[in-house]
Amino acid sequence: MKSRRLILGRSPFGWPAAIGRRGLEGRKWKGARHSSLVIGAYAPDGKQAGYARLASDKTRFAYVMDVYVEEGHRRKGIGQAMMRFALEHPDHKAVYLWLLGTRDAHETYRKVGFEPLKHVERWMAIQKGRPGAE
Repeated sequence: MKSRRLILGRSPFGWPAAIGRRGLEGRKWKGARHSSLVIGAYAPDGKQAGYARLASDKTRFAYVMDVYVEEGHRRKGIGQAMMRFALEHPDHKAVYLWLLGTRDAHETYRKVGFEPLKHVERWMAIQKGRPGAE
């Protein structure tokens, strides 16, 4: 299989506004890219159609983020395929807690096994404002 360079920020569809890139310039962006499993999906013509990233300790926990499928390729199962790839990835076989947040793709994630948190009262977070967000 031929390896392709995956660069979401310079992909044909650019950085998706839904993900938000403010605060991820320069060194921060490089750190975000290199501390994660990065998944790319490509159309038959070789153009990038999707992107996903997850951070994990590869033992217990994985957090799925920055999932995006280019508009012309949506509703074709690409998002689900990227999630299945992540869930089945050999580096993450031991992971038993997978988390994500989504505004509008609940059904996509449900189809690959995600469900609302059980015992949500046990979870806490520190939610600082996103850099540059209004």
